[in-house]
Amino acid sequence: MKLHYTPFEHRRHPLLPLREFYMRQAHYGLFTALLIFVSLGIGVVGYHFFNDLNWIDSLVNASMILTGMGPVDPLKNDLAKLWASFYAIFSGVAFLTIAAVFLSPIVHRFLHKFNLDEPDQPQKKTTTSR
Repeated sequence: MKLHYTPFEHRRHPLLPLREFYMRQAHYGLFTALLIFVSLGIGVVGYHFFNDLNWIDSLVNASMILTGMGPVDPLKNDLAKLWASFYAIFSGVAFLTIAAVFLSPIVHRFLHKFNLDEPDQPQKKTTTSR
């Protein structure tokens, strides 16, 4: 017997009550905040050690790259340039992943509501004359 775990209700199940949906969205929001802080922390440490920047300048550079704005300080050596390339690619993937995780409960609720089975309506009986 296979056990399947999914964080969302099946399409045959009723729509989640609004309060529970808000709690679900809050959990996903906290998880995405954690992902942002971890991604930002990776960038701060990398810029601090590879580009010899102080912690505040490292934070500014990591924040700018993570949000897609570009670096603030010039890169001092080849190792820093390699780091910046890696972090830029990582940041692009992280941004898309974080956005997808945050929006998944909202999109699921919309699709679930859209696909709810409507109650069967009695059909009119048509009589045919012979």
